[in-house]
This record gives sequence, C-alpha cells and structure tokens, in this order.
Amino acid sequence: MRYIADLHIHSCYSRATAVSSHLHGLAAWAAIKGIDVIGTGDFTHPQWFQELNKYLEEAEAGFYRLKNPDEVDVSALVPPDVQPDLSGVRFVLSAEISSIYKRGGKVRKVHNILYAPDFEAVRRVSSVLAGIGNLESDGRPILGLDSRDLLEIMLDNGPDGFLVPAHIWTPWFSLFGSKSGFDTIEECFGDLSDHIFALETGLSSDPDMNRRISALDRFTLISNSDCHSPGKLGREANIFDTGFDYYSMQEAIRVPLSKDGHRRFTGTVEFFPEEGKYHCDGHRKCGICFDPLETSDYQGICPECGRPLTIGVLNRVKELADRKKPKYSDSAAEVYSLVPLAEILGEILGVGPATKKVMKVYGRLIECFGSEFNVLLNASVTDITDSCSWALGEAIERVRSGRVIRQPGYDGEFGVIKVFSSDERQGMYEQISLFGVLAVKPRARKKQMNMKSPPVIRKRNKD
Repeated sequence: MRYIADLHIHSCYSRATAVSSHLHGLAAWAAIKGIDVIGTGDFTHPQWFQELNKYLEEAEAGFYRLKNPDEVDVSALVPPDVQPDLSGVRFVLSAEISSIYKRGGKVRKVHNILYAPDFEAVRRVSSVLAGIGNLESDGRPILGLDSRDLLEIMLDNGPDGFLVPAHIWTPWFSLFGSKSGFDTIEECFGDLSDHIFALETGLSSDPDMNRRISALDRFTLISNSDCHSPGKLGREANIFDTGFDYYSMQEAIRVPLSKDGHRRFTGTVEFFPEEGKYHCDGHRKCGICFDPLETSDYQGICPECGRPLTIGVLNRVKELADRKKPKYSDSAAEVYSLVPLAEILGEILGVGPATKKVMKVYGRLIECFGSEFNVLLNASVTDITDSCSWALGEAIERVRSGRVIRQPGYDGEFGVIKVFSSDERQGMYEQISLFGVLAVKPRARKKQMNMKSPPVIRKRNKD
C-alpha cells in the first residue's frame, strides 16, 4: 500500500505549540494534507499520554486511530467549507527527547525521536525516564541523559521500538550540530551505533547534501515536519509502499529495498533546503548571511559586531563531506522538493499564507482535488489551470521542476522561496483570480532610504 507519513510532530503539551495541536486537530489537518500516518509526538508527557489512551485505539498492528472521530467539531480549525474525514488517519506512538550532557569535555545537546509499537512499551520507557528528569514540564523533555544511554533504555524497555536522531544538522540541538554535536554516529552512540538505521535530515538540508558524506551511506534518510501547529503538517514527509502497519513501516525504513527488488520506502517530501532557518551561516541581529567561503574569509566572525557567526547546515555538511557530488544507492528514495500550498497561494495573491483570502482558495482546492499533496504532487498542471488559474498551474509546474527563487535562511531566520519575480508579479496581478478571489496589487517599491535594510548575503567572487 502506498501512503504518506509525517513521523515527527508535537502536541499542545510542548512549548511554543498551538492549542489546536490536539488529536482531533492533528487528524483533521492530516486528512486535508493527504497524510495517512502521523506521529503522536510527546508520548512521555503524562497528560498527553492519558489523552492518547483515552482517544486512540489500535487499528492495524502498532497503528492507532481515533475512537470516535466525529465527537469533536473541527470546523473552526480548518479552512471554510472543508469537511475532513478523520477516520482514515492513523497515529504512531512517538516522542522527542532533548538530551543535554557532557561528553569528551564538551556540552552536547542532541535531540532524538523515539518510536514505540504499543502503550505498554511507552509506559516502561517513560517510567525509566521519569526517574531521570521532569517529564511534566514539556512535551519534549530536557534530560541530562547521554544519547547512547537513551538508546539503551529504548532497546531494553521497548525492544520493538527504535530511535532516530532528529534534524541532525541543526546548529544548537542535534547529532551533527555545529554548536554542540559530534562528527560521527559512532562518537555519539558508541557500542550501540549499529542500532541506528535512520536519520532525520531536517528542514535546512536535503538528501543531495547528506549523500556527499560516505559515512551516512548505510542510513535511510527520513523527513518530517517537526510541526508545532496542525497547519504545518507535511511540510516534510515520507512516502511508503509497504504493509500498512507499524512493523512493516519500521522494516521499510530499516531496509528500504526488499529482497525481490521492491522499493518499500519510496520517497521523501522536502523543503527546498534554503527555506530552512539554519541553511546558511550568519548573524540575524546584524542582518549578515554568509555562504561557507565568505565565512572562512572572515574566520567565522561577524564583520558588524565582532561576535562568532552561527555556522549553518550548508557549512557543516561541507566540513564533514568527503565527496564533491552526492552518491545514491539503488535503494535510495525519490526526492520531491516542494513549497507548501498556502505559501504558493499567498505569493500569487500578494497576501500572507494564513490570511482569509488564502484559506478560502485553499479550501476550494481541497474540495476540487481532495488533498494538498494531490495538488502538489499528482494533479496535472492542465487540470489545475482549468479548474483554478493559469498562475497556479504555472507555479506548481515551476515548483515541481525546481525553478524557484531562493533566499536562504540563517541563524534562526527562515528562508524565502518565491515562484515569481517581483517584475513578473507586477506585470500579471490584474490577470490573477483564484476562484474569484482577486490578487492584491503589488505595492510600489519604496525608496531604499525608507526601507528596512535586507539581510546582507555575501558570496565570494568566483573570478
């Protein structure tokens, strides 16, 4: 069975998350996005665990569904006139742990994701972790626990579970992070390294970047949204073609290509990595965004304030890479670099992606095509053009072919991906109508002296 899974999310019990990140809100948006399986997130949090027990029941082995999918009215949480079917959405038990500890004379800060097939395994794992730190303070608890020891606890108490290092390149909290990580898997997990078989790439990197490092060849690269609100589900996700249950999914991640040559882990949905908020090096307060060569020229120091730059993912990958070009195995998954539909609509209409205008059009598209992923991945450009607008059809075509304009993120600032140039939009706005919703006229460009200075993106002259 072919299905889409977003396996790293957070509940309303994690810090800085939406109150709508409850099970029904998450299920509603999963159905709208076209996601079949989502992680529960936060299973170590006592109150969230109570809700998981109360509202979920096992459907397929290790996959859970809502007991009464229609008992909560979700109409206020979704776009107008959209009626998502929550009954088909499945949950897999997951949690993220923030491990902060000393190793090799350095403070390490690594985030790891845990997956478990059943509530009993979760109870055992959480019971051990509760003796180490406070699980009630945050859905993603901070524990003074070595990553290697966390893995051992998972293996001892949930032997059918597994651990995946989260967003492995994030500077501050990850396996390979420039600020507090390691240089190898073995350095982090020691004698238990063989039990790690997958890595989460994070929003600021993509498979092309990761496959420049031969030490990562044996690992399956998975992608997830790490969302803090239901509407952000699926900004990255995984595509499977295997049995619809926890154990089949786990095996597809462990061994993507079956013995008969069938690709069970078929693809990942990715951000364009420049959109991630740690892609390039920089200093947000000073508006400085550097590529790795320019960072080297300045010896990692911000030329504006004299403080160290935050070294981003592109630079960190370059530091560990032993290949000039990515190398893929026969089992490697397909890669689909996309832009969230609401962002595309917001650009076309000249308004923010969360505005009523965008949500009105978004809802109509879901009515027409069934889900966001059907629009982004499957629907023909002709059908999109005929049913909605030539502008949307052109935008989808450009995104699918990678013909986008990229302004990279840096030091916690998300990047910006555009489909149309400013000049294109100035010339076409009067022609744009999406289901009768008119685009906003682009504002006249202000004089430079009245504008807030944009980030300085400096690159070495190649001549």
